[in-house]
Parts: sequence; C-alpha cells; structure tokens
Amino acid sequence: MADASQLFEKLNSQFGSNLELPEDGQAIYCPKDDIVKFLQVLGESHKYTFLTDLTAVENAEDLEVVYHIMMMENADLLRVKVRLAKDSLRIPSITSLWASADVLEREVFDLFGIVFDGHNNLTRILCPDDFVGHPLRKDFKLDIISRF
Repeated sequence: MADASQLFEKLNSQFGSNLELPEDGQAIYCPKDDIVKFLQVLGESHKYTFLTDLTAVENAEDLEVVYHIMMMENADLLRVKVRLAKDSLRIPSITSLWASADVLEREVFDLFGIVFDGHNNLTRILCPDDFVGHPLRKDFKLDIISRF
C-alpha cells in the first residue's frame, strides 16, 4: 500500500486542505465534489493510472465509496475514500477517467443504491430490474421464509 501520508501532504494544499488522512494512513478521504479531479491528478501527476477496484461500505453514520488505484510501474496501491450521507447517496461518475468504472459503478448502484451522476447506463447489473431494495445495505431485510 502506498504511503498515503507523503502523498497527502503534496495534494492537500492543492485541494484547499479539504482532504483527510486517518491516523492509520491507509486511505485518503476526498470530498465527493472533488473526486473526479482528485483521481485525475493522481493519474496525471503521480502515475496512479490503473483503477483496480471500486466498491462501497456502509458504516453506522454514512456510506463510503472506496477506490483502489494502482501505479503500474511498481504495483503501488492507493485507497481513496469518499463519505456520503445516507440521505444524499450521489457522487460524480469516474467513467470519463476509466471505462472499467462502468461495471463497478453499476454494481455499487445495484447493491448499495449509490447514484453515480454522469454515468450513461446506470442500471442494475446483478439483481433483476424489478428487484426492490439494495441487498448490501444494512437496512435491507432478507425475507427468505416467505419465499419458500
């Protein structure tokens, strides 16, 4: 994993001191409105050019979109996170940076209900089109008994 603290120092002033680095240094938190530009800068200026994964996680108070990006020359990984309030699950799409984000954003939309603004085909990818809810959300109720 990349030393996020060194990269954080280089980038924080460029993004108006709006970035956050947790004590464990395992990720850089970026405001959702800056995520496209932030990832673009990481690619163009710091050689993090490969999106290895995009997912989400639900915490008690919010949801986080999690990006794992890689520097190809040495396989260095960096984790970037964006916090989203549960009543505002919208974030800009990064499909303009990586075409591979298309499928990953659709999966997060389907399973968590996060809307990626600017995505040109944000439809369910794993669940049926008429499926109600988002199965990886903590408030999703699995009603197995009624189906048998």
